[in-house]
Amino acid sequence: MRLSEITVPDTAAARAALQIATTYHTPSLLNHVQRSWLWAVGFAQVRQLEPDPELLYVGALLHDLGIVPEFDNHTLAYEDAGGHVAIALTAGAGWPAERRVRVHEVIVRHNWPEVDPAFDTEGHLLEIATALDIAGARPDELPLDFRREVLNRYPRRELAAEFTACVTDQAARKPDTSARRLVDGGVARKLRDNPLERLTDS
Repeated sequence: MRLSEITVPDTAAARAALQIATTYHTPSLLNHVQRSWLWAVGFAQVRQLEPDPELLYVGALLHDLGIVPEFDNHTLAYEDAGGHVAIALTAGAGWPAERRVRVHEVIVRHNWPEVDPAFDTEGHLLEIATALDIAGARPDELPLDFRREVLNRYPRRELAAEFTACVTDQAARKPDTSARRLVDGGVARKLRDNPLERLTDS
């Protein structure tokens, strides 16, 4: 499992998703969403799942847009708000309505405690990928060399501090959303103690 073996989907929606993520995310959050996609691809390989590559990529790149100021919705959960951004982007890329609904579902479900792969393959993969990148869940399921290669290409930077601040703010303003569950579940501690924070070639 090597980065050189993984190909970014070459579609209008995929290119637009990367452009939007690059424009609106900090360097730390941009690296997070790109790592999340790569972890999802890695999990798909080891678990022998066959996701829709474009849908998984677009969902991964846009899954945290709802926490940036430009897309922060005053009532909706941040994953729901980000999902609506993805609907608008993919409409512009010519996706049919049913497929636009799917990208919203994938983004919303990444914040579920668990997603059955038989129910939603892409949602399941993004859920476990982000659980690895945020909470350090299941790190040993992916090869050590692959984890190191991904982290060297897309370092964690200030993700722990930035994501903790963003989700804490969301939880305070929108206490009935999943952000509150994340905060109450110790997301700050999980980010700080994530084994990926200490995994580099050095």
